[in-house]
Order: sequence, then C-alpha cells, then structure tokens
Amino acid sequence: MEVLVVAAHPDDEVLGCGGAIAQHAQQGDNVHILILAEGATSRDEKRDRSNFQRELSALASAAKQASEILGSTSVSLKDFPDNRMDGCELLDIVKVIEDAVTHIHPQTVYTHHNGDVNIDHRRVHEAVITACRPKPGSSIKTLLFFEVPSSTEWRPPGSAPSFAPNWFVDISETLTLKLKALEAYSLEMCPYPHPRSIESVEYLARWRGSTVGVEAAEAFMLGRNLCL
Repeated sequence: MEVLVVAAHPDDEVLGCGGAIAQHAQQGDNVHILILAEGATSRDEKRDRSNFQRELSALASAAKQASEILGSTSVSLKDFPDNRMDGCELLDIVKVIEDAVTHIHPQTVYTHHNGDVNIDHRRVHEAVITACRPKPGSSIKTLLFFEVPSSTEWRPPGSAPSFAPNWFVDISETLTLKLKALEAYSLEMCPYPHPRSIESVEYLARWRGSTVGVEAAEAFMLGRNLCL
C-alpha cells in the first residue's frame, strides 16, 4: 500500500503520526512524507532565508534522519514560508500536493486537523482537502487528520472545530521509534512540561492508548473512508 503524509513543518509528521508511519513501514507499506513549509524563518520579523541557512540545513537533515528511523520510503521538503502560508495562493499549495498524489497514487493520506492554532496547519489541511477530493478513479480510500502537540490542544473551545478523535492506531510497538525520531528534531523540542517535549508526547500516546484499551495510540479524525 502507498501512504502519503502531508505535513506543514519538519517535525509535524513525527508528532502527528510517527507511530503510524513506523507501523505502516513494518507492515511493508511505502510511506511518502511531504513537508511543505521550511521552518525557522518566522523567528524574524521579515522572512530572509539567508539568515537561517544553518537552521534550515539542520532541519532538512533532521527530517531525513527521522524518516530513516521510522522506515519511510521517501521524504520531500518544499520551501513555502514558515508560518506565513496564509500569504500564499491556496492553488499553489494544492498543485504541489496534487503532483505528489499523481506520482504516488496513495491509498491512505494523513494530514493536519483544521482546528489547529498554527495557520500553516490549517492552510495545509485546506489544500489537502482540495487535492484529495474524491474524483472518479481516485486512488485515495482513507483520509485522516492528526493532532500536533502545542497546536491542536492550544485552540480554545468554540473558536474553531474541536479535535474529537474517532480513529485510533495502536502504536504500542512503535512508540519507541516515534520518540527516537523526535530526538532527531532536538532543536525543535522543548523541555517538559511544554506539550512539544519528549515526555509530553509519550504521555499523550499513553493517554490516547488508555482510552481505547492499549498501551499507546495515536488519535485521528476520519475525514473519509471508502470501504470496498
């Protein structure tokens, strides 16, 4: 099976579905990771990639290392502006995702939830919905939305669609790989009790697992599933 993960920033793919990626890989599926925004450059008032070449290179290396740890087939990094994707034409983002769908023919697609605080997450969600619309002959059978610690849970109730998971993946056997992949992103991780810390990510996986009777799980919202 071909699987496509569409993430906004380097580390979102691991935070959101790293355990599921590793599980797919262990089952013999081909997992392709598409990361659309560059990361780092939003730390300056005005975007200037030349000021962040070292950080961007480190993030690219981390993404490749994390991909290898999880066992994914490929990882592709694009250069949409970090935390400024609301300034990009939606069609430009859609075209990049459509190109990946055309070449990969995925049966399952993972991406962001639409209620996240981060604007890039929401923009990527919108673009994936368009790029993965259910046209006749589409290869896509399952569309899943993941949560990202320090974005999904930071949205106050009532201000946007809430993340209410109805699809769970047992990652009891792959949680260790997820946490190891996050260690590759050490520059992006924060000390506990920040939600984007190794400890918090593990606690979340344990909690999601306990809600469905397993040791660890990743939670998703189902966008669409076609049963054949």
